[in-house]
Amino acid sequence: QVQLVESGGGLVQPGGSLRLSCTASGLRLSGYPIAWFRQAPGQEQEAISCSTATGGTTSYLGRFTFSSDYAKNTVYLQMNSLESEDTAVYYCAVGNSACSAAPSQFRHWGQGTQVTVSS
Repeated sequence: QVQLVESGGGLVQPGGSLRLSCTASGLRLSGYPIAWFRQAPGQEQEAISCSTATGGTTSYLGRFTFSSDYAKNTVYLQMNSLESEDTAVYYCAVGNSACSAAPSQFRHWGQGTQVTVSS
């Protein structure tokens, strides 16, 4: 059974930083495209970044940095200079074959971690 667990969310002031983690069990992340998405209240899911072990990383937002430690079966999202508009639930997801900004292309999802940017 595949399980993705995100962590690292919380409350941060504008201009602050957070690093989110996503650890997988039941599959090796190095064999699949992995993406970070977010969803703000009342908004659709938005792609942040996607990466494969062989194809590199595609950044859709530009401000956040994707990294990976495949030995730990974990990926990360470094978020700096956070703004109130970044408040959302952040998800990691595993796809089938290639990176995509479309949530429908990802079959496994974590439960999400809440990020709130507020003073």
